[in-house]
Amino acid sequence: MSKAAAKGQAHLVRLLIGAGKATPSPPVGPALGARGVKSMDFCKEFNARTAHFEPGVPVPTKITVQPDRTFTFVTRTPPTTWLLKQTAGLEKGPARPGHEIMGTISLKHVYEIAKIKARDEHLKHLKLESIASTVIGTARTLGLQVVP
Repeated sequence: MSKAAAKGQAHLVRLLIGAGKATPSPPVGPALGARGVKSMDFCKEFNARTAHFEPGVPVPTKITVQPDRTFTFVTRTPPTTWLLKQTAGLEKGPARPGHEIMGTISLKHVYEIAKIKARDEHLKHLKLESIASTVIGTARTLGLQVVP
């Protein structure tokens, strides 16, 4: 038994799962099975909660597993890089980040992505401008030029 479980502490499991596509196979099954949680219970609840997303959209999920094997989970908005790639129509990022220009994205798109990210609990206290500046930074590492 792990030290955290012996002390009666909750475990934190972070996963990136496609919306509506959670199955007991890896990565979900092994991550939760190791903590004694029935992965099928999680999968049903996760798929129901993410039914409003387009299927397959990556959803960062933070699962808290209690010592009595019950769990709660929080879903976040899709990763900024995924949103930027979808907007710009990129398959993958550059081979040399910061050196290649893969495409352009408008400032309007940056603010739309910032509005989506602002729904996340850990970003609620920030101004939209601050979130937009982090989106611009991420766009640059993906090789996207931001144009007005």
